[in-house]
Amino acid sequence: MKEYDWIVVGSGSAMIVVEAIVQIDSKAKIAVIDKDDPGGICLTRGCIPSKMLLYPAELLALIGKANDFGIEVTINKIDFSKIMERMREHVQSEVEKIRYALTHSENIDYYPMKAEFIAPYTMSVGGEIIKAKKIILCTGSKPLLPSIEGLDKVPYYTSDTILKIRKLPKSLAIIGGGYIAAEYGFFFSTMGTNVTIIGRNPQFLPEEEPEISALAKRELQKSMKILTNHEVKSVEEVDSEMKKLIAINRENGRKVEVMAEEILVASGRASNTDILKPERGNIKVDNQGWIEVNEYLETSQSNVWALGDANGKYMFKHKANYEALVVYYNAVLNRRVKVDYHAIPHAVFIYPEIASVGLREREAIEKYGEDNILIGMERFENTAKGRVMNLKDYFVKIIVEKNTLKILGAHIIGPYASILIQEIVNLMYTPDQSAEPIINGMHIHPSLSEVVERAFLSLMPLEIYHHVLEHHYQLK
Repeated sequence: MKEYDWIVVGSGSAMIVVEAIVQIDSKAKIAVIDKDDPGGICLTRGCIPSKMLLYPAELLALIGKANDFGIEVTINKIDFSKIMERMREHVQSEVEKIRYALTHSENIDYYPMKAEFIAPYTMSVGGEIIKAKKIILCTGSKPLLPSIEGLDKVPYYTSDTILKIRKLPKSLAIIGGGYIAAEYGFFFSTMGTNVTIIGRNPQFLPEEEPEISALAKRELQKSMKILTNHEVKSVEEVDSEMKKLIAINRENGRKVEVMAEEILVASGRASNTDILKPERGNIKVDNQGWIEVNEYLETSQSNVWALGDANGKYMFKHKANYEALVVYYNAVLNRRVKVDYHAIPHAVFIYPEIASVGLREREAIEKYGEDNILIGMERFENTAKGRVMNLKDYFVKIIVEKNTLKILGAHIIGPYASILIQEIVNLMYTPDQSAEPIINGMHIHPSLSEVVERAFLSLMPLEIYHHVLEHHYQLK
């Protein structure tokens, strides 16, 4: 048996803690275990590679608007293979850098293989038994596969495997209606693929505000087909090139047949902690397999922490990095820092881009009551920069507490939404979370940031907002 000071399962955001441990204690012995390529999901098959594909798609979307400004542009060729290879080369380069660092560290023993608990604080990895007094679990997640007749008999892609695709498909059916489906639908449709998205939720992008989802659906449907409230019941391979999907309209029961060359299953993420055999380590999981943690990110077994996708909360890289800092404070510095999820931002990298933070309107009403919240809304086109860019219908929506102007949530659809929302996110991490710095602050004119300022200057009661929404925006 080999004993360590720390065992770390996963080489993504947990490496933030590992690096801090080494800086504090140059003699620390750490076992780092990862059955996949080092770097975590974000680098190897998530945020980084997908955004390297989405940026060329965004460029194509922008080029497509050039004629609006009197610029005649012709796209001669889209080199799909080059776009994919650029992504793969970057990812592989970063993976090799991390692998080199792991294998050449005097403090780290790197185990590129599966591991499982055999007892508390004790794991089996590659036939070797290792033990540590402190353990960090950052095991990531896996694609959630829905129960669909015939799915196990046809070839299909998931968000983990689609990056390996070599040939641009002529047609693609995407099962799922969330952000993964939206982003890959945008990418492939922009590349020239005939895309059909099939989501079982009545709302496309169900995690977003309904009016934002409605506008996103309207815009994306200009280049693809989006079926909402449809559940895929069966798939079959018609021949070597085509697959048939049968979906049921959940509202009226009608069958819809979709033919596609390839299938992408993008119906969410699931826990993969079962391979760890957590029960042997006295580590509790919930009914979906996510590791249960307290407000300090400690599991049911003392001195064992879980962060990132492993605990099933807000599966974003920036959230995992934040949790890594909380684990560092609590596990390494022996402090008692509570995790705080009140303002976890996210973005959907399509065109138009979407960004969101904090409460949605429905959640704010449930928590504060209809009479105690105000809504602010402004369209990009009502700013000078928005008119310069010929932007139509995109908007910023703000939710604040009526009496204190405490920011409760913000939702943006339009160019650079992920950038524009950041000044709001930062204020939501101040002690009073007040909107006053934006209201009283000076915004550069003409700039897109003025649309955020104007949204805060247009605060209105809920009923007036919905009147404006219904009669002027007509988003259902």
